[in-house]
Amino acid sequence: MAAPIRTLCCSALRLNSRHFSSTCGVQAGQKWRLEHGLSRSGTEYGPLTDLPDWSFEDGRPAPPLKGQLRRRQEKEVLAKRIVMLNSEVDRGMEVWKEKQEEAKRLEEHKKSLLLKPKGKLLIKKTQS
Repeated sequence: MAAPIRTLCCSALRLNSRHFSSTCGVQAGQKWRLEHGLSRSGTEYGPLTDLPDWSFEDGRPAPPLKGQLRRRQEKEVLAKRIVMLNSEVDRGMEVWKEKQEEAKRLEEHKKSLLLKPKGKLLIKKTQS
């Protein structure tokens, strides 16, 4: 009796034309979390990810897990990169300001080298 049922199930599966997809469309709640300023998924950061899962009975903290150590190292690398880029921007602003001041000094120097008005033009210019 089991053999006919088995052949019936196998033939029914062969006739089925549906395809199985193993890709994930959109993670559940991702849009809501992004709209509210949270991470894409609940496992990227936050107390459930950053805090230890357990502690010893006497209150000592548990040793950090591999994922926690990896995330801590990634955050340190990111912080170092931010500091480096920020210092580069600050230095660039200083160089830009120095160039602006040098251009202003050159312009004033060029104006000082121009011919000065004499005679009636000098008197006219000082009165107005």
